[in-house]
Amino acid sequence: MDLLALSRIQFAVTTMFHFIFVPLTLGLSVLTAWFETKYVKTGDETYLRMTKFWGKLFLINFALGVVTGITQEFQFGMNWAEYSRYVGDIFGAPLAIEATVAFFLESVFIGVWVFGWDKLSKKAHLTSIWLAAFGTNLSALWILLANGWMQKPVGFIIRNGRAEMNDFLALVTNPYGWFKFLHTVTSGFMVAGFFVMGIAAWHLLRKNETDFFTRSFKTAAMFSLISSVAVALTGDFHAVEIAKVQPTKFAAMEAVWETKKAVPMHLLLVPDTANERNSVETASLPGMVSFLAFHDFNAEVKGLKEFPKEERPPVLPVFLSFRLMVALGTLMIGLAALAVILPRWSRFLDFKIFLYIMLAALPLPYITVQLGWLVAELGRQPWAVYGVLKTANGLSASVSTIQVAGSLFGFTLLYGILGTIDIYLLAKYAIKGPDSDSSSMITVKEVA
Repeated sequence: MDLLALSRIQFAVTTMFHFIFVPLTLGLSVLTAWFETKYVKTGDETYLRMTKFWGKLFLINFALGVVTGITQEFQFGMNWAEYSRYVGDIFGAPLAIEATVAFFLESVFIGVWVFGWDKLSKKAHLTSIWLAAFGTNLSALWILLANGWMQKPVGFIIRNGRAEMNDFLALVTNPYGWFKFLHTVTSGFMVAGFFVMGIAAWHLLRKNETDFFTRSFKTAAMFSLISSVAVALTGDFHAVEIAKVQPTKFAAMEAVWETKKAVPMHLLLVPDTANERNSVETASLPGMVSFLAFHDFNAEVKGLKEFPKEERPPVLPVFLSFRLMVALGTLMIGLAALAVILPRWSRFLDFKIFLYIMLAALPLPYITVQLGWLVAELGRQPWAVYGVLKTANGLSASVSTIQVAGSLFGFTLLYGILGTIDIYLLAKYAIKGPDSDSSSMITVKEVA
C-alpha cells in the first residue's frame, strides 16, 4: 500500500473514530440542558435526577471526544504538510476561532456546571449548561465552515503558489458550510435522542425507575422525531447545493452516468463501474433525481462521463453509503414517530417488542452519520480542496510509508483502548441507572 493510501486511511480512521463522540455531545448537551430547565421551572426532583444521570453520560462522552479530537490537528502537520502550507492561511482561521472562542466557551461552562451545583443559584447554574451546549454546537459550526470551504472554496486568491484569503465574510457565509452544519447538528440531535431512548428502553423492559425512564423516553422521542425530520429537510437542501457545486459527487451518489434531463430514480440499482453503466435499473420514480438535484423534475443532471475518470470519486462506495444512509434515516423517522405515539397509551410498558426494537436501534444513528461522512469525504475525491488542490498533492514530502504505517498502527491501538474505556464507562453508568437521590454528581475519581 502506498503513502497516499495509508495517509488517507489513517485520517479516515482517526476522523471517523472521533466522530463517534461528536454527534452525541452535540445532542446530549441540549437534552441535559432541557431536563435542567424543566427542573428549574417545575421544582420537580425527578427532572433534577434526570439532569444528573444524563449529564454523567454527557461528560464521559465529552471527555473522550476532546482526547480523540486533538490528534486531528496534529495530522495536518504530520501527514498533510503540503496541504497546510498551501491553504493553511484560510483553513486555519475558522479552526483557530473554534479553539479560542467556541471550545473555550464550552469547556469553561462545563466546568462551571460540574462544580457549581452548590455554589450557584438555580438559574445561574442552568445558564451555565445552556452556554456549554451553545459552545459545543458553536464549535461544530466553525469546524464545518472550515470543511465547507474544502467542499466549496470561496473568498480566496492564489498568490505565490499558495491560496490566500481575501474575503473572510465569504467563508463565514458559505452556503455549503451552513447546510453542512445544519445537517450535521440535527444528525447529532437524532443520535442523542435514540441514545436516550435506547437506554430508557433497557430499563423499562426491567421495570426499573419506570416514571424516570418513561419521562426520559417521551422527551427523547419528541426530540428524535423533530431532529430526524430536520435531518431529512436539511439533507434535501444540502443535496441541491452539492448538485450545483460538486456535480461529480451528486452523480456518484445517484450513479448517473449519462447527462440527461428528467432523470428518474431507480429504487433498485446496481452500478457497473467497469463498464460505466448500471447493470440493474428497476422500479423507477420519473424525474425524481432531477428534482432532488434542482427541485425541478425536468432539470438536466450531469453524468459522470462528462468528467475525466481521474476526477471522478469512487462511485460504488459513495452510491452505497448514500443509499444506506437515506434508508436508515427514513427508518429512524418512522421509529421516532412510533416512539412519540405509543407512550400516549396507558399500557406502553406492555409493548415489549417495540422497546426491544428501540434498544436494538440505538446504534443505527451512529451508523447513519458515519455513512454521511463517507459520502461527504469520499464524494469529494480526488480533491482535498474541490477544484483547487488534489489530495495527492497535499501529502507531506518528508514522511515515509513505514512512518505512516507505524503511526496508523499506533493510532488504531490507542483508539481501540479509548473506545473500550468509553463503552465500559457509558455502559457502567447507563446500566447502573440514576442515583436514589439528587445530591450526587459524577466525579473525576469515578471516571478514572
